[in-house]
Amino acid sequence: MAAGRLRAMQNEGVDRGKLQVVVTGRRGSRPIENARIQLYYTGDPTSQIEELETNDSGQTEQIELATPPLEYSMQPNQRQPYAEYTIQVTARGYYPLNISGIDVLPNEISIQEVELEEIVEGEEEEENIVIPAHTLYGDYPPKIAEAEVKPVAETGEIVLNRVVIPEYVIVHDGVPTDSTAKNYYVRYRDYIKNVASSEIYATWPDATLRANILAIMSFTLNRVYTEWYRNKGYDFTITSSTAYDHKWMFGRNIFTNISQIVDEMFINYLSRPNVRQPILTQYCDGERVTCPNWMTQWGSKYLGDQGYSAIDILRYYYGSNMFINTATQVSGVPASWPGINLQVGARGNNVRVIQQQLNAISQNYPAIPKVAVDGIFGEGTKAAVQKFQSVFNMPVSGIVDYPTWYKLSAIYVAVTRIGELYQ
Repeated sequence: MAAGRLRAMQNEGVDRGKLQVVVTGRRGSRPIENARIQLYYTGDPTSQIEELETNDSGQTEQIELATPPLEYSMQPNQRQPYAEYTIQVTARGYYPLNISGIDVLPNEISIQEVELEEIVEGEEEEENIVIPAHTLYGDYPPKIAEAEVKPVAETGEIVLNRVVIPEYVIVHDGVPTDSTAKNYYVRYRDYIKNVASSEIYATWPDATLRANILAIMSFTLNRVYTEWYRNKGYDFTITSSTAYDHKWMFGRNIFTNISQIVDEMFINYLSRPNVRQPILTQYCDGERVTCPNWMTQWGSKYLGDQGYSAIDILRYYYGSNMFINTATQVSGVPASWPGINLQVGARGNNVRVIQQQLNAISQNYPAIPKVAVDGIFGEGTKAAVQKFQSVFNMPVSGIVDYPTWYKLSAIYVAVTRIGELYQ
């Protein structure tokens, strides 16, 4: 977008969205305090808009920024529906990092996570990340049609006998045959959040977001369950090519509402009766590309406008025998969800588990207060949970519900694994 158009957009009194930057060290899930963030319009990098600084949790404040009008993202439009921003991040002891193309949508909170690399003496390095255009706005190849259920004879021996939520997926950043493309290890939930933020607009109805996220998760889990690419001789789980899979974008921002939906639903996938594997739920935008018998993204948006639920949207496109299933196992977590919310007055070993996890996490995130590991959920534990939820952009309730339990588990595993590496 040209600099003149950007300035015009800012001065027209258009809509506003929010951006927050979160800075950690690349090797350790350790927040970086006092990192300096200089903010610019992408396309006009000479005029600084704002300068921000991170707190002891590695977070900046949420800053309001100009965006195009909301209606641009509510119907197919030749006009870009999001504003693009660039940040330059510097912190003492770390290489600087520039990220351009951060998209900010009206009325939504965009979170840009930044991982900085520690400076190695004698080496100079400055990294630049350019976030590509959103798939609904940019020019991407349409998906190649595949069968929604994979015959065993076609994919080879299926190793898994049940659906397991993986801790990580390996994303090949290109078409399958591109041997020069990089592979990235990405936490499963982070992968889904990235893809959803890249392929649908966070301004859409909640039911539409949930329907599309379920389709993304089911498709991904089909690749995991059938070991689709490994059975073809590749060393990755899924690609970033829209022709074959989903558009995952290295280093991109995510949206808070999408993140929270994924945290609520990440163990779900789509099933048909008497089919063990997750369904390979393909879709298209429905405007530039048509796809009979698949969900269309814009069509799902219009159904959400009409009050359809997520499952009703999915059944509208995939048929009435599609249903939401739940995985039997989540990899990489110390303990599974106990099945009830933990809050003030709760007692027992599950409370003790979260107290131990909170204390371990507070070693890296000192804003989270330490608590007594006594198995009693009192006001001190509630305050620590609330701070944890705030630091990790979750609804702040002080209650360890299903999303909070698994977020605690994920962060606990991340910080304790790193601690083991440095011992």
